[in-house]
Amino acid sequence: MERIQILAILALTGLIAFLLPVQLSAQADLERVSVTERSDEKGIVVRFHLTEPADSFKISQPAPDLIQFMIYSPGLDPDDFIMPDNHEIIRNFAYHNNPSGFGIDIVLEEDQYYKTSAYQDQNGRHLLLALEKTTAGEVEQITSNSGFIYWFDYQEREDMPSFDFTFDDGDDSFLRLRNGENINVVVLDPGHGGRDPGAINRQLGIREKDIALEVAKRVGGYINQYMPDVEVVYTREDDRFVELEERGRIASQANGDLFVSIHANSARSTHANGSEVYFLGLARTQSALEAMKRENSVIELEEGSGPMQLSEEELLIYELANAGNMAVSERLASMIEDQFRTRAQRRSRGVKQAGFVVLWNLPMPAVLVELGFISNPNEARYMASEYGQTILASAIFRAIRDFKVEHDKTVRQNSTASNE
Repeated sequence: MERIQILAILALTGLIAFLLPVQLSAQADLERVSVTERSDEKGIVVRFHLTEPADSFKISQPAPDLIQFMIYSPGLDPDDFIMPDNHEIIRNFAYHNNPSGFGIDIVLEEDQYYKTSAYQDQNGRHLLLALEKTTAGEVEQITSNSGFIYWFDYQEREDMPSFDFTFDDGDDSFLRLRNGENINVVVLDPGHGGRDPGAINRQLGIREKDIALEVAKRVGGYINQYMPDVEVVYTREDDRFVELEERGRIASQANGDLFVSIHANSARSTHANGSEVYFLGLARTQSALEAMKRENSVIELEEGSGPMQLSEEELLIYELANAGNMAVSERLASMIEDQFRTRAQRRSRGVKQAGFVVLWNLPMPAVLVELGFISNPNEARYMASEYGQTILASAIFRAIRDFKVEHDKTVRQNSTASNE
């Protein structure tokens, strides 16, 4: 009897639970973002008006004028939220949607030094970001221990092409190209310079020519430090204009073994992101064609020069006559891109071919590196920062180092085999 009663109670409980309406967890929406003055008059508070509590949040200040705030809440809908007007200490708000939630960049005006903290409001839903005025010294200490928050996945994605970075041990392209010689001279070519600024992010005041020069000099510094048997030659070491033909002449006169031209990309969309590495050949994608046109437009600034694009016929002849050079250039490009993907955690846009004039007629393996998109505010700040330049330069250096090790090993093995 007692057992029957227990079963009846359990059955009744289940029936009640079945009849009650199912309570689903509500999806969080971001209604608006507001800015108010702090009650202690020491700064401002940025309030994120959420309809439901977020899972978690993260704050970072990787540069004195940049505060990043990430709200982790998959499914968060911020499409129709209201942004506040810029405050007198804030130059710009930039927001980013991603599968993990919602992120925002707060760019401060010059000479404004604030430290930040974040916490939940008493209602448990809203998130508050407090900016408190402080000294330049304290901000510098904060930024030195902060990293960038990436709003996009810079790992290789399913929709990106994959590349085989293996190399056929039986391929003797190295030997055919270098006649059994080791790699002794690396030519670094910082793109643009002087009256040619390259691509510009005008809102942030960041120029391609400055990024290219700083990254190239860091690469050269690493080579000098860790590969003392290799000579580094620069096509420019300061902010000067160097014609494209002169860059090639400098590389040839230095008897260069490798030529690495360093640039930053640009696009109409502020969301375009990731690195690309090119070697000379026919542009086989629209993005490669656009990059080629932009970089080749530099020749218009040269005295007595007009627009120049390498014809399809010229590039086909080049490909036929320089198969060995192209094979080695492609290998170096692949190794640089591999370092960007795996070491620097950059989004890979692939290894591509295009008819860059700066690579034309070079008697050595040559690649052109697009570090990232200066038109993307987050990438522009990353490339302009000391941290970002260190990571990017380190990736290029590692690829050059590994390329030399692989090449020199191949030369030794073939030399030993020929002497037996």
